[in-house]
Amino acid sequence: MKLLVLGSTGPTGRHFLDLALRSGDSVTAFVRDPAALGDLAERVTVVTGDAKSQRDVAAAAAGQDAIVSALGRSTSVQAGELFTRAASALIGAAEETGVKRLVWLSSFGVGGSFAEASLPQKMIYRTLLRDLYADKAIADDRIRASGLDWTVVYPTRLTHGPAKGEFKAGDHLPMKGNPTISRADVAAFMHTAVHSAEWNHCTAVISD
Repeated sequence: MKLLVLGSTGPTGRHFLDLALRSGDSVTAFVRDPAALGDLAERVTVVTGDAKSQRDVAAAAAGQDAIVSALGRSTSVQAGELFTRAASALIGAAEETGVKRLVWLSSFGVGGSFAEASLPQKMIYRTLLRDLYADKAIADDRIRASGLDWTVVYPTRLTHGPAKGEFKAGDHLPMKGNPTISRADVAAFMHTAVHSAEWNHCTAVISD
């Protein structure tokens, strides 16, 4: 499968790249700084650009079977309109190039999922992550309103632990405390989702 991956130099994106390459996918990594790919740069097609630019994303999306976004803000809790602007650019680029399949990484607690969060989760979402989640909520709504075959992925608190290979996934999951899931398992779910129609037009909540 020909995959365009945004956010491929981030921790979740790197896991996704590794898995996609091991699975035999043809991967195009869309990056700001090719040097950040390290030795992976020799194993993928590298396209340099701005994820907030429809023109840049469209140039990379041409000929792809699907787009996967693992964009994130690293340790910053300020969105800087990254997700809203990237969502608009990606939707426009997909429509321009005819790519229909999209897997988009968001976060549990964004938008309507906030109501299902536990009290500890809500306290974090209302304070520390407030700006970030507001931007993600707008972006996610734009993705859902598009004509694409989208999957929006809502992981709980991300860790850098190894993949367990077992986790819960569903439209809704009961929450207690502040549950976690490894970035490696999130990448595995996203890779499975992009190769299947099972999660088309679904919001997938995933957690250990």
